[in-house]
Amino acid sequence: MLSIASACRRGPAAGRGLRARLGWHFVAAQPRKRPVRSSSARRRPGGNPQKRPVAAPPPKATVRDWIGAARLRTLPLAVSPVLVGTGAANLGAEPFHWVIALTCLMVAVSLQIGVNFANDYSDGIRGTDDHRVGPARLTASRKAKPRTVLVVALVFFGLGALAGLAIVVRTQQWWMLAVGAACIVAAWFYTGGKRPYGYAGLGELFVFVFFGLVATLGTTWVQAFTLPQEAWFGAVAIGFLACAVLLANNLRDIDQDRAAGKRTLTVRIGRRATQVLYTVLVLAPFGIAAYLALFYPIAWLSLMALLAALPAILIVWTYRVPRELVIALALTSLTSLAYGAFLFWAFIG
Repeated sequence: MLSIASACRRGPAAGRGLRARLGWHFVAAQPRKRPVRSSSARRRPGGNPQKRPVAAPPPKATVRDWIGAARLRTLPLAVSPVLVGTGAANLGAEPFHWVIALTCLMVAVSLQIGVNFANDYSDGIRGTDDHRVGPARLTASRKAKPRTVLVVALVFFGLGALAGLAIVVRTQQWWMLAVGAACIVAAWFYTGGKRPYGYAGLGELFVFVFFGLVATLGTTWVQAFTLPQEAWFGAVAIGFLACAVLLANNLRDIDQDRAAGKRTLTVRIGRRATQVLYTVLVLAPFGIAAYLALFYPIAWLSLMALLAALPAILIVWTYRVPRELVIALALTSLTSLAYGAFLFWAFIG
């Protein structure tokens, strides 16, 4: 024991040698460290651990959002067939049926708004509108619950059905209940259901049939109980313009629709063919108007609608970003409204 103490006093070298010979291991005492807690585990004064910040929910839809979701720029497609159909029903000295005409307008507008909200709902729950180029939709933007959007769509379908029922009761044309039901079914399955026909490239065909032929000829029939050739010419022209509006819309969304698996006609035939078809559909109604002008001179005034149609065609051919096609869509709808108004004037004049 004395030798050990004396070796430790002689210095650290001697002490290390002695410890090595005796096989002893001395570990220096180190201060005990406390475990370090992450900032997320630190406790607040109340004793509860801090929570990570949660993303704020999207703002709720305002009145302006709901009006925008109704897509007012498409409403001329509902007004123009009623104008043309009413004009064709009142050729010559026939008395006007203003109540029936206004009720037809209510049917057309209600169904148009209903199909817009139905598309908002169906495309939103499918995820098709997640990367939408045009104005944001209520369902895709999470500003409104899908169920709420669906209820609004059904309300407008119901309003259209009630107005149509009133026309049927007034005219006693009970077979037209089947026509009205077909219109509502076609409006829903455009983007709704398991196999929407709008996703299979058939949207333009159904738009031509229901927004052109059925809307125009139906308006004429319930007022005159006959279908003159003027109604048929007008129905074809209005149907062409309605298809052109849909083509402009689908051309804008071609990349998003292709990525989402939505096989619209535009996706199937490509950009260039869509531009050509759009141009034909916009200009063909003016050829029809020129023919009608041989018998109804005021129809020449419908050529004034070219003031909106030609800029729309120019945009479709020269656009650089898809958002520019929103203007083309609005101009095409305006063309349809002006065209229908001038034909209405020509027929009743």
